[in-house]
Amino acid sequence: MHKMISMHKQEISPAYEPPLVEQAFTRLRQDVLAGTFEAGAKLKLDELQTAYGYSSSPLREALSRLAQEGLVRADERRGFRVAPISEDDLADITRMRVMLDVPALCEAIAHGDDAWEAAILAAFHRLEKVESRLSDGPVILDNDWSQLHRAFHLSLLAACPSLRQRVWGASLFDQAERYRRFSARHRKTARRKSNEHRKIMDATLRRDTDTACALLEEHILSTQRNVLAALRAAEAAQT
Repeated sequence: MHKMISMHKQEISPAYEPPLVEQAFTRLRQDVLAGTFEAGAKLKLDELQTAYGYSSSPLREALSRLAQEGLVRADERRGFRVAPISEDDLADITRMRVMLDVPALCEAIAHGDDAWEAAILAAFHRLEKVESRLSDGPVILDNDWSQLHRAFHLSLLAACPSLRQRVWGASLFDQAERYRRFSARHRKTARRKSNEHRKIMDATLRRDTDTACALLEEHILSTQRNVLAALRAAEAAQT
């Protein structure tokens, strides 16, 4: 008696592609953060359609979402523009980051487990390897560094039990990205962040809450000071 062998066709599911709105949002957001569009630049739909290949509907939705994040400004009569870069805006972002991220780190230290610690170590290791290749002078921060830098900072706060605090903190971190890249392009002195990151990590992992939180606050404020110096130098060069 012959054995009956049942043959099952293996179904190959097509590669998942995010909805067009999500694709448009991701690409536009990345280019705004990277400084592809200058601060205050008008974002014309027809030009965006040509550049990205999307229709006006997903692009409008993407621009509206970017406006909610504060990266784009919307005007019913004038359309959309990249949010301007200014000292007041930077001060507001910095103040809110200190208000949210420092208490979030305190909570994360109180609630973090072994897996949280391991994730911080891994994120720092990946960032340090990339950062060691950056020069001390003016530099163009690429997307790889930015993603790893973001991953490290978010890993520190990942054990904070407040989802809203983590989400809003991540949004503010992203809003500060344009300023970090502006500062890096106009850097005049050495800015080795890996030492700062290591000190924050070490204090966090030994559960020294006061030191870790103080170091994180100073880290955020030092970024503000460096950006302000770059902004003022750029203004002076134009006069």
